[in-house]
Amino acid sequence: MGVAAEQIRSLHKYEKTILLALERGMKRYAWVPLEQLRTTTNLAESEITYRLSRLIAWGMVRFNPVPYDGYALVFGGYDALALATLTHKGTISALGSQIGEGKESVVHDALGLGPVAIKFHRVGGRSFSSARLNRDYMPEEGHCPWLIASRKSAEREYEALKALHPKVSVPLPIDQNRHTVVMALINGQNLNRCRLEAPKEILEEVLENTRLAYKAGVIHADLSEYNILVEDGRVVLIDWPQWIATDHPNAGAIVGRDVDNILAYFLRKYQLDFPREDAVQWVIG
Repeated sequence: MGVAAEQIRSLHKYEKTILLALERGMKRYAWVPLEQLRTTTNLAESEITYRLSRLIAWGMVRFNPVPYDGYALVFGGYDALALATLTHKGTISALGSQIGEGKESVVHDALGLGPVAIKFHRVGGRSFSSARLNRDYMPEEGHCPWLIASRKSAEREYEALKALHPKVSVPLPIDQNRHTVVMALINGQNLNRCRLEAPKEILEEVLENTRLAYKAGVIHADLSEYNILVEDGRVVLIDWPQWIATDHPNAGAIVGRDVDNILAYFLRKYQLDFPREDAVQWVIG
C-alpha cells in the first residue's frame, strides 16, 4: 500500500497502460502471457519488460515462469489503479497514513474536498475459502476471484452507505472505484477501545440505528464492537459489505446474531444485562 501511494504520482503512462492491460487480461488468464501484453498495449517487448520490472519492484505486479512467462496484478497494482482514477476525478488529492485494518480491508486517511477516509477492500487476501462461504457475492470460479470479490465488496458497501445515509448514523459515502470506498472521515474510536460513561445510552443508540437500518431494508450481518465507532458521544456503524436485505430468508436469525453480539459485549464489559427479546423487538418493530 505504501509503495503504491508513493509511486502513484510518478507512475509512467506506459506503466499505467500495462496495469490496465493486466486488469483486463486477468479476466481470461490467471497469469497474463507477455505476448498478450504486447498485443494489448502495442508497446515494444523491451519497453514492456522494463516497465514490468519496475512494477514488480514496487509490489504492483507478480511474475510466474511456469508453465510460461506470465504476469498478474496484485493488490498493490490494483491500489495504484484505483488511486490514479480517484486522483484524476478530484475525489482525493493526497493519501495519508493507515488508520485502520480489518480481516479484509485497510483504511487510510486522505485529503479530498476535506478530510476523508479511503477503504481498500482485501477480500480473499488471507482466507478466500472462508470468505466465499460467508458471502453470496463471491465468485465460484474465475482466474482472479480475489479481484472480482474485492470490487464487489466495495460496491456493496458503497450501496449500503448510500441507502442508509443520513437516516442512519453511518459514514457519508463520497465515491467508489474498483475495490475502494471513499467516505467522510470519522474521528472516533472503536467501541471495543472505549470506556463509556453511559453504556446503556450507547447500547440504546446502537439498537436504534440498527432499527433505522432495518426500516430502510438493510441488516448489517456482521455487527460487533469492532465495527462501531464512538465520535463525540455518538455512535457510527461502519463496515457494511456483508449486509443483507430484510427480505432475506435468514433475516430473522441474522438480526438475532447481530443483537446477540452487541448484548454480549455490553454484558461482558459493563455488566449491562439488556433483555434479548426487548432488543430484537426494538430492531424489527
